[in-house]
Amino acid sequence: MPKVSVLTPIYNTNPEHLRKCIESILNQTFTDFEFLIINDSPENIELDSIVNSYNDPRIKYIKNDKNIGISATRNKLLKLAKGEYIAIFDHDDISVPERLALQVEILDNNSAIGVVSGWMKFFGKDNFVWETPETDLDIKINMTQNCCVAHTSAMIRKSLLIDNCIEYEEFYTPSEDYRLWARLMDLTHFYNIQKVLVEYRTHMNMTTIRQEKKMYNAWRAVSSELRNKYPVYYNMMSKQEYVTGTHFRLRLLGIIPLLKIKNNWIQLFEFIPILKMKWK
Repeated sequence: MPKVSVLTPIYNTNPEHLRKCIESILNQTFTDFEFLIINDSPENIELDSIVNSYNDPRIKYIKNDKNIGISATRNKLLKLAKGEYIAIFDHDDISVPERLALQVEILDNNSAIGVVSGWMKFFGKDNFVWETPETDLDIKINMTQNCCVAHTSAMIRKSLLIDNCIEYEEFYTPSEDYRLWARLMDLTHFYNIQKVLVEYRTHMNMTTIRQEKKMYNAWRAVSSELRNKYPVYYNMMSKQEYVTGTHFRLRLLGIIPLLKIKNNWIQLFEFIPILKMKWK
C-alpha cells in the first residue's frame, strides 16, 4: 500500500495548468504515493490524452460518467484512496518538490496531529505569500473567523476521516474545506508548516471569484457555528484585533468581518485578496 494518496479532481482544466500540476507531483522528493485523478468533465477528451501521456504507474485516472460536482468528486477520491495519508491538491496549482516529504515527516513524528498544511504563494492575477498561523491553538483561534488551513496544500490522516465518518458536504460548497476543518477541530490537532508548500494560481475564472456570493454564505454559516461552539477561541481572536498602518478590519453589522487590510492587501471576508495598496 502507498504511504500517501494524492487526490486531484479536474474539471475543464486548462491543459497547460494540468501538466504543471501533474509534473509537480511526479517530481516530488518523496516517492511512495499514488496519484488519483478524477475527471468531472467527462466530455472533455483532451484531458484524457494529457493525463494518459504520463507513463507513470502511480497515476490512477478515473472519469465520472457525468458531472457530479466538486464535493461528490472529492468524496469519491477519498473512497478510492489506499494511502495512510491523504494529500489534497487542486488541478491548477503547483506543489513544491519537498511538499510531501515535509508533511509525511510531521505526521510520522507527531501522532496528535491529524492535519498538516502550510503557506501558499499566490501567482498569476495576484502575487503574494499567504502566511498562516503555525500551532494548533493559534489555528483554532483564527478558525472562528476564517479558514486558515490551506486546503490545496493539506495532508490528512485517512483514519481520522474514516473512523469518524467525515466527508465533504455539498451544502457548504465551495467552502467545503472550511466545513471539513470545522468538523475536525474537536478530533485532532492542526499544524501549518511555516514554508510555502504550494504555488496557488489566481485568475478571473477561479472559484472564489465565480462563486463569490455562494462562498460567502457558506463561509458565514461555518464561521457563525464555530463562534457559537467555541466562544473562548472567538473572544481570544477578538482581543487580537488591532488597527495599525497595515492591519485594519471593517465589520458588516459590527459582527461579520467584511474587509481587512493586511500586509498591504485588502482582503474580502478575511481571506480573499482583492486589491493591493500602495502606501506613500
